[in-house]
Amino acid sequence: MSNLDDSDLADVERGFIAALDPGVVTAADGTVVWDNDSYAFLAEACPQTVNPSLWRQSGLVARQGLFEVAERIYQVRGLDLSNMTLVEGETGVIVIDPLISSETAAAALALYRAHRGDREVRAVIYTHSHIDHFGGVKGVTTAEDVAAGRCQVIAPAGLVEHAVAENVYAGTAMARRAAYMYGAALPRGPRGGVGAGLGQTTSTGTPTLILPTLDVSTTGHLETVDGVRIEFQMTPGTEAPSEMNFYFPDLRALCMAENATHTLHNLLTLRGALVRDPHVWSKYLTESINRYAAKSDVVFASHHWPTWGTERLTEFLSLQRDLYGYLHDQTLRRMNQGRTGSEIAEEMELPPAVADAWHTRGYYGSVSHNVKAIYQRYLGWFDGNPAHLWEHPPVESAKRHVEYMGGSAEVLRRARESFAAGDFRWVAQVVNYVIFAEPGNAEARALQADTLEQLGFGAENGTWRNFYLTGAHELRNGSVGTPTVAAAPDIASALSVEQVFDAVSLRVDGPRAWSARIVIDWHVTDENLVHRCELRNGLLVHWDLEDESAGADAVFRLTRPLLLQVLVGGADLGAAIADGSIVAEGDPGKLVELAGYLDSPDPDFAIVTP
Repeated sequence: MSNLDDSDLADVERGFIAALDPGVVTAADGTVVWDNDSYAFLAEACPQTVNPSLWRQSGLVARQGLFEVAERIYQVRGLDLSNMTLVEGETGVIVIDPLISSETAAAALALYRAHRGDREVRAVIYTHSHIDHFGGVKGVTTAEDVAAGRCQVIAPAGLVEHAVAENVYAGTAMARRAAYMYGAALPRGPRGGVGAGLGQTTSTGTPTLILPTLDVSTTGHLETVDGVRIEFQMTPGTEAPSEMNFYFPDLRALCMAENATHTLHNLLTLRGALVRDPHVWSKYLTESINRYAAKSDVVFASHHWPTWGTERLTEFLSLQRDLYGYLHDQTLRRMNQGRTGSEIAEEMELPPAVADAWHTRGYYGSVSHNVKAIYQRYLGWFDGNPAHLWEHPPVESAKRHVEYMGGSAEVLRRARESFAAGDFRWVAQVVNYVIFAEPGNAEARALQADTLEQLGFGAENGTWRNFYLTGAHELRNGSVGTPTVAAAPDIASALSVEQVFDAVSLRVDGPRAWSARIVIDWHVTDENLVHRCELRNGLLVHWDLEDESAGADAVFRLTRPLLLQVLVGGADLGAAIADGSIVAEGDPGKLVELAGYLDSPDPDFAIVTP
């Protein structure tokens, strides 16, 4: 693969203008939210503690700075998990995907302006609904400029709904697991964090959101933004439920969002998400090739580096298409022959032409967990074997396994023999039983940490390495918690009234609320609607009322921002009633009673221990 090594390195360096020096971004209080310089060790020879292929990928991804992609198109790479692309228009600049944090986005824009002039941001385009593609928006523009029409915000239809749902409904669980996936708390170095394959890690600054002013919903939609013609291609259900590619016909440049990057992507991300559809993913890539490849000189994405030349980019997109289509079809073929997800994952081999390309390797997604995701998408968690239908949960199962194996001392004795033989997969499985049966067993925790570390050192996949090493770190040092918080105030403020009550309903402690019966009407004055919520049988149901109806225990008249503050932000209801910002009728104590049935999510829940 030496020829591909050389071409990738040349592509990574092509168009380099300048780096941020030092490559560190801080918040207003001086807290470091991004430190790309901490990856300087990647310039050295690959050590034994990192898979050589991942070391190569991390070295390429860590290249930081401002780059020229094509005439009037620039990218800032290496200042967050994702890239920020800037397209120069007639009077200003269009920003594509403003990173995760407002601090890193502001630093990226400042680097661009230092070398291209102080151009005003005339538009921001979100390619899709993941936070690393919109979270830094307030680092490049303001809500006031957007409201005044000085800056557009363009997004695929449904982006806000999906972004809010992902970061609020299951946000605590996803964010905690993301601490493992991206390794943000790992020490940088050959024995720790070297990157996540897609980007180095996640920034830890302030996520923000400004609502779109234009929702794009149709493939072929042509929009002229600050004199720049852009044709959009909708790709829902691929890498995100709301996503779009777009083509610049006058610049012969194609943006693939996150649908074609220099890695096999995730069909089910390890932090958790809805399972993505490789079948439609492959079909949309075919559509991209047929509509735009022959008319393009460069293809770029929201991660990694561009590919130049019509022939090269067509082959790149074709291999990416073949990768997802092949995994889908072959998994279904073997599934219909009775194979389970884990069996298919062990057997799956990619075609030589696909396997021999660097950009199809599993640095972020993997063949193993993607095949299992496809199985899950079609058949769910159950493999059809009735012995697996009602297994004991982890702790009870672990106690029984350890007892059957002759006790923890015997399990650990034999596990150490397997460790010496290099059978780390098996050691991790059996020692996990001891830890879940005896959480305080220090010997088991130490052996498991050593085992997970060895698995991490050998992993080609950046997210697997981070999961293994973070697990080892927590076994030795305790929980790292959740370094990056997804449910930021800007995201929570975008909740619709319906979503507010959906979010509250997910916190009801059902058994404690079985016998409770509470009915509350909410008159949302700035949206001219009445929403009723009813707690019954441990379930909070809610719906819009067409007209005011009798039967409510309490009625509150307030604006949607106040509704959010009271139900999501923990604002003092009594104070708001006292100052007249909320008008209450009936028994306001019913809301206090309802709040008493809510519990709180735990951003520090255990993962490698019970």
